[in-house]
Amino acid sequence: MYDLLAGLSVIEASSFVASPTAGLYCAQMGAEVIRVDQIGGGPDFRRWPVTASNDSLYWENLNRAKKSVALDLGRPEGRELLQELVRATGQFVTNFPVGGFLSHDKLAEGRADLITVRVMGWADGSPALDYTVNNSVGYPMLTGAGPDPVNHVLPAWDLLTGAYAAFALLAAIQRRSVSGEGGEVRIPLSDVAIGTVANLGGVAEMLYSGENRPRLGNAVYGLFGRDFVTRDGRRTMIVVVTPRQWANLIAALNLGEAVARIEAERGVSFAADDGLRFEHRDALYPLFEAAIAARDHDDLAAAFDAGGIVHSPYRTMVEAVEDPALVAGNPIFGNAHNPSGFAYPAAGAFATLPQRDRQPPRAAPRNGEHSEEILADRLSLSSAELARLIDAGIVGIANYGD
Repeated sequence: MYDLLAGLSVIEASSFVASPTAGLYCAQMGAEVIRVDQIGGGPDFRRWPVTASNDSLYWENLNRAKKSVALDLGRPEGRELLQELVRATGQFVTNFPVGGFLSHDKLAEGRADLITVRVMGWADGSPALDYTVNNSVGYPMLTGAGPDPVNHVLPAWDLLTGAYAAFALLAAIQRRSVSGEGGEVRIPLSDVAIGTVANLGGVAEMLYSGENRPRLGNAVYGLFGRDFVTRDGRRTMIVVVTPRQWANLIAALNLGEAVARIEAERGVSFAADDGLRFEHRDALYPLFEAAIAARDHDDLAAAFDAGGIVHSPYRTMVEAVEDPALVAGNPIFGNAHNPSGFAYPAAGAFATLPQRDRQPPRAAPRNGEHSEEILADRLSLSSAELARLIDAGIVGIANYGD
C-alpha cells in the first residue's frame, strides 16, 4: 500500500474480475475506493474459491482496501442514493450496462465534470467474459499441441482490462484537471483483447501470411524456448533471448561442437539470430533433449544461474505459494484481518517505491461496513434519516455476527 493517490475518491459498482481490479489497483495506491453493492452482496460475492463457511477468498482479495456501502438497488430510493453518491464524488468505475440508471448521461446531470470508466464485454454492449473473448481472438487455437483448442485458466483479458481501466481513469482525471471536462471512457474486453493481439504483431502477421501459426505445444514462437526433462524427472522451461544466453547455454551443456556441425551443414549461424534458432529447432531440440536428460535438475540449475540463462522448473501452485522468494519473504505480502476469518499472507501493491515506506495490505470490507459513514459524509444524511433508510431495508449495514 502506498499513498500516491491520497485524496482521490472513487465510487465503484462492479462485479467479477475486470472492474473490481481497476478499483483494487487504485486502492492499493492510496485512493479511497467505495464499493456500492446490493445488500447481501452482488453476483460474485460467493464466487469460488470459498471457505467452509462459504466466504469467497476471490472476493476478499479483489476488494482489499476498499470501503463498502450496501443499498437495495432493486428499489428506486436505493438507486437514487447510488446516483447521488456518484455525483457527489465525481469519479465512477463500473461494469453495469451503458443504459439504465447508471448511464453516464443520467449520472452527469448536475455533475458535468463527472468521469465514468465503464468496463464492457463487446463494444456494442453485448455481454462477454474473458473466457469467451479469448476464444474470439484465437488464442486457444494456438495453445497446446492440438488439434483441440486449449483454454487458458488465467483470466488475462479481465486483468489487462482492469489495469487499463485504472490507467484510463487517471488519464481522464488528468485531462479534467487541464480542461475541466468530464466524460465517459468505455473499455470493452473484446477491444483490449484484439488490440493486444495487434500490439504484439498478430493482426499484421495473419494478414501478411494469410495463415495461422502452427501449434507448438510448450515451444516459444520465434525463439529458442521449450520444456525439457532432466535425468531426475524434473520438467523445466528454458528460454534464450540474448546472444550471451545462447553462448552460455551451449557452454553449460557442452554442445559447442555439435551446434557448430549443424551450422556448417545448414549454412547458418545461431549466435545472434533468434529466428534461425527457431527455424532449425528440428535439429537443435534433439541435441538439447539428450544433453539435459543426462543431467540432474539441481546441477543444471546451478550452471544456468551462473550463466544468466532464463529457466524455471514446472511446479504446482501449492509449491509456488510455499516458495519464500515468492510469498513469505516477498515484501508485497503482509498480514491483514480478513472477513473470512482465515489468516494468510495478503498481497498489497505490486510496485515498489524505494523512496517510500510500504504500508501493509488492508482488509476487504464487510458488505455495508461503511454505509453510515459514507452516506453521512458524502450526502449529509442525518442520523434519523439513516436510521429510517436502514429500517426500511434500503441501506444495509455490516452484520458482524456473520
